[in-house]
Amino acid sequence: MKEQLYTIPLNDAFSANDECPFCFIEQKLENDLLDFTLGSSSSYMESDIREQTDREGFCRYHFHKMFQYGNTLGNAWILKTHYEKMGRELADEVKHFKPVKLSFMDKLKRSREVNNSMTAWCLEKQKSCYICKQYDDTYARYIDTFFFMYKKDEAFRQKVAQSKGFCLVHFGDLCQAAVEKLPEKQKDEFFEMIFALMQENMERIKGDVSWLVEKFDYRNQDADWKNSKDAIQRGMQKLKGGYPAAPAYQFKK
Repeated sequence: MKEQLYTIPLNDAFSANDECPFCFIEQKLENDLLDFTLGSSSSYMESDIREQTDREGFCRYHFHKMFQYGNTLGNAWILKTHYEKMGRELADEVKHFKPVKLSFMDKLKRSREVNNSMTAWCLEKQKSCYICKQYDDTYARYIDTFFFMYKKDEAFRQKVAQSKGFCLVHFGDLCQAAVEKLPEKQKDEFFEMIFALMQENMERIKGDVSWLVEKFDYRNQDADWKNSKDAIQRGMQKLKGGYPAAPAYQFKK
């Protein structure tokens, strides 16, 4: 299939020979979103963007990424108007707050269900994140593109089959989407291929980690490291996604 603009990132990700092509895409997307939110384009000064960041806010993870990224003025501007909106919302929640009266039995149960409007508001704020929302929308399109290419392009199918598989996070997403997006014949072929691919590469990682442990035995001090030197970060990535050893992505003036 002739390469199109929307297929280039996926082809690049599989050509990178990464433990998970979608982790590769995820990191690129997240870095691009940090650049857009806080970078030299100064999008944080645009009223429509600030309206969105004021409304959505940021999760703990992305506040940490934003702090690491730098740009003190950009972060301060975003926080300034977001705090103004949060203050108005909090005042409204306080004004209308009425604690629920619990029975003695309800208190004994120590239910984890939300029992008041203030806690519900706080939980809603923790779930909302401008960067997460932008990422989720783009990631969904990449999943669609993956299966479009898988159905139409034999060369791409070979790239997938010859890859190192995926982290468990993105593997689960692919399994979910495959059921919805592939015709029955290709669905069976896909699952047969991807299950074998994942088992093979989980074994490979397990072997690398095991050899890393063995290298700490004095009897193996002169033995070849093989592929074990970076086994910890690759092993963590395979299970949970991301890049544990990646340096902080920072603002470039």
